[in-house]
Amino acid sequence: MFALEKIRIQKILSELGIASRRKAEEMLSAGRITVNGETASVGCKADPLKDNILIDGRPVPRGAKHEKIYVMLYKPRGYITTMHDQLGRKCTADLVKGLGRVFPVGRLDRGSEGLLLLTNDGEFANSVMHPANHIPKTYRVTVRPAATGAQINEMAAGIEIDGRKTAPAEVAPVKTEDGKEVLEITLHEGRNREIRKMCEKLGLEVARLKRISIGELRLGGLAPGKWRRLTEAEAAGLTGRKAQ
Repeated sequence: MFALEKIRIQKILSELGIASRRKAEEMLSAGRITVNGETASVGCKADPLKDNILIDGRPVPRGAKHEKIYVMLYKPRGYITTMHDQLGRKCTADLVKGLGRVFPVGRLDRGSEGLLLLTNDGEFANSVMHPANHIPKTYRVTVRPAATGAQINEMAAGIEIDGRKTAPAEVAPVKTEDGKEVLEITLHEGRNREIRKMCEKLGLEVARLKRISIGELRLGGLAPGKWRRLTEAEAAGLTGRKAQ
């Protein structure tokens, strides 16, 4: 990485594969990053080849190059989406030991499971997560009691949550048995716990929530707790970039 002028710290960290831009902004807001001994804030710039950047007192490599890593993981229930947990809870880092420094692209809450992407490419992560790109994410959701046609239509049309209506979704019944129903729900936005909040608003309990696809990338036969690297075509297909 060669810089003719100073660039934003979150861009430096994403290009080095240390953190996504969003995560870097969180660290900056928390006062965890210093530049040449001074606490940095969101919007601060630095020279990645010359300035001394520290995160929690640990130095950031100056202009180090790294192999781009793109991984799909089947996150099991009971794991939190983070690479470190101060409370000692099970987290995604436990499942990808030895892979190198990566970070999750978005998240699945502790009680959810399924397809989770990890990478060290901040630009890739930002492209996949950015709402403007409308990358669809599909979930297999078990609810109880079984949803009525009116409830399904309401979810599909959008429900007001936290003062803002959700974007239209695709909702299709898969099967009904023993007072429960499996729905396939495709979202085109990434609001926090959106499906759980929609179901709660409609009086439906979510018994199981599993993400089965992101864009054209499907979980397939990957077993819980296992991961595999994406092919160049798969990674490029998620962002519209050409495979190298």
